Amino acid sequence: MIDAGADPNARTTSRGSQSGPGDETPLYYAASSDDVDVAEAPIDAGADVEVPDGSIGTPLDDAVGYGCWHVARLLVMRGSPVEKAWHAAALGMLGRLAELLRSDPPPAEVSQAFWHACNGGQRRGVSSVTRRRPHSEPDYAQGTPLDAASQPGTRQENVVTWLRERGARSASSY
Repeated sequence: MIDAGADPNARTTSRGSQSGPGDETPLYYAASSDDVDVAEAPIDAGADVEVPDGSIGTPLDDAVGYGCWHVARLLVMRGSPVEKAWHAAALGMLGRLAELLRSDPPPAEVSQAFWHACNGGQRRGVSSVTRRRPHSEPDYAQGTPLDAASQPGTRQENVVTWLRERGARSASSY
C-alpha cells in the first residue's frame, strides 16, 4: 500500500473524517500485534515512531503495554526514545532504568516499572526496581506482579521463581 502512495502516518478515524485520541496509524497496529515485518514497512517509509495518542500512548507504549517485545525492541532500535521507567524496566535496559529512577520518582512510577519488569521477564530489572520498594500494581494491571510474570510469551520463569522465593502470591491465592 505504501508503494501505491498510502501515507504511513494516516490515522484511522472512528469519528467520521476527523481523527482524535485513540485513532491509530498502521504502526500502532503492528506494535500491538508484535508483527515486526509489518512494523518495518511504515517505519521504512518514514512513519513517526513517536506519534502520540494511540490506545495507550505512543507506538512504544502500545508495544510494551501489550507485551509485544519484538516490535518494542525494533522501535527502540529505530529511534523511539525510552523516556519512561516502565519502558526501560520491561525491556531490561538497566542503565537507562537507573537513569530514569535517579530523580526519585513517585511511588506509583516505581510500582509501574516493577510490574512491567515482571511482565517483560526481566529478573535483573525486577530486582533493581525492588530496591525502591514498589507498593502497588498499576490501575490497569491484570493481576499481581507474579501474575504478570506468569503470562505466556514472557521470559517469565526466572522472574516467577525470584518472586516466589520472596513470598509473592498470585491474585487467585488471596
